[in-house]
Amino acid sequence: MSDILDYCKGREAQTFKPGQVLIHEGGQDGQLFVLIDGQVEVLRKDTQVSYIDEPGSIFGEMAVLLDMPSSATVKALSVVKAYAIDDAISFLGGQPEIALYVATLLARRLYYTTSYLVDLQQQSEGKREDLDLVDKILAQLVEKPNEAKHAKGTRK
Repeated sequence: MSDILDYCKGREAQTFKPGQVLIHEGGQDGQLFVLIDGQVEVLRKDTQVSYIDEPGSIFGEMAVLLDMPSSATVKALSVVKAYAIDDAISFLGGQPEIALYVATLLARRLYYTTSYLVDLQQQSEGKREDLDLVDKILAQLVEKPNEAKHAKGTRK
């Protein structure tokens, strides 16, 4: 991942104090961050879902790629030095190696999330009807975007 830092050369690095928020959950500033040094935590609804401390790590990519509000808050746990990339889509589009890295990162996250949901579904099978929500979530994960839009329009 540190190779990604090579692609950021010439950009201005920013410094964040411990406790400072780099990305606000629900915010839509469209920035992509590349960690140079320090530790950050990723929080979703005030619950820590990840901890990032490896130089070259990227965060903020989901909101940028999906053009939607950030799904989590990213907060500095120490003094953090990072590149804040405003032209994120151009940065990703102009650097195939970075785009491939981000695609691999997102595929890995999807794999682990899907595996977790399958385990949860198998554990809850036949135990509680209200856990049928897991089935619905799994079905949506494998639906194609056009199928999901069509299904929403036909529900009553």
